[in-house]
Amino acid sequence: GEPIRVLVTGAAGQIAYSLLYSIAKGDVFGKDQPLILVLLDITPVMTVLDGIVMELQDCALPLLREVIPTDKEEVAFKDLDIAILVGSMPRKEGMERKDLLQANAKIFKSQGAALDKYAKKTVKVVVVGNPANTNCLIASKSAPSIPKENFSCLTRLDHNRAKSQIALKLGVSANDVKNVIIWGNHSSTQYPDVTHAKVNVKGKEVGVYEAIKDDSWLKGDFILTVQQRGAAVIKARKLSSAMSAAKAICDHVRDIWFGTPAGEFVSMGVISDGNSYGVPEDLLYSFPVVIKDKSWKFVEGLAINDFSREKMNLTAKELMEEKETAVQFLSSA
Repeated sequence: GEPIRVLVTGAAGQIAYSLLYSIAKGDVFGKDQPLILVLLDITPVMTVLDGIVMELQDCALPLLREVIPTDKEEVAFKDLDIAILVGSMPRKEGMERKDLLQANAKIFKSQGAALDKYAKKTVKVVVVGNPANTNCLIASKSAPSIPKENFSCLTRLDHNRAKSQIALKLGVSANDVKNVIIWGNHSSTQYPDVTHAKVNVKGKEVGVYEAIKDDSWLKGDFILTVQQRGAAVIKARKLSSAMSAAKAICDHVRDIWFGTPAGEFVSMGVISDGNSYGVPEDLLYSFPVVIKDKSWKFVEGLAINDFSREKMNLTAKELMEEKETAVQFLSSA
């Protein structure tokens, strides 16, 4: 078959180092889909990229047709089938959140414009670099000729963290837990919701609340653990999550490509337009979705209790503030 063109930005970084091998060996797009990998990063790390290209060559992977390292947007974004935007300006010590938003608004405005100009109009864009939701919204707004629905941001890592915490608590496999939801922002205001989640216990499917029988844990420590897991990893490892982030990116992109399993939904940051959960329009907000034929749909009709509503509103409020800040920077830029 024809190779697909896959871009990874921030390609010299930690997450990409874990991600590139999985993509190149066929874990994401299937074992018979040849691909061209395009690696974008900033000029000072181009020699690092050369080393990564050598390693990818040395893996002798049958699906990998070509690897293109570049520091130029017009090369990186040309004719893309999928763009995985991992690179962003990380938060440095003493930086306010708004400083971070300002630095990244610039980057994602530029990359959005490059997508608009050079990529296929069918391109799927996945934003990983933080603040992921707002970066994704800016990229989408800067690429008016590409459908808004083609843009998503990664909350799958949070989704996987939630699944795993439930599985650990019950002593089952993470595979036995399904339909957890991450609502809202990929930040500490996100709401990991297991009200609708199911777990397979000894061959029987039961609700998570029923299986765990500890409401105060589910409404307290469980939520906090998932919300603050990224910070906990940094504290322990002195580096941010890379292996688990790369695995989540693979899960997210594979589901876009091949669809979600019957009876299961996943969490993704997507444009909020037309949702039935009272989330304001024109936000990039994490919802439960099902995917078929490379298109996602909101999971409809889930009952939202007062506890959930409050948490969903809180994270929406943060996203509205972030959006406002970012849009100000863009209009003054």
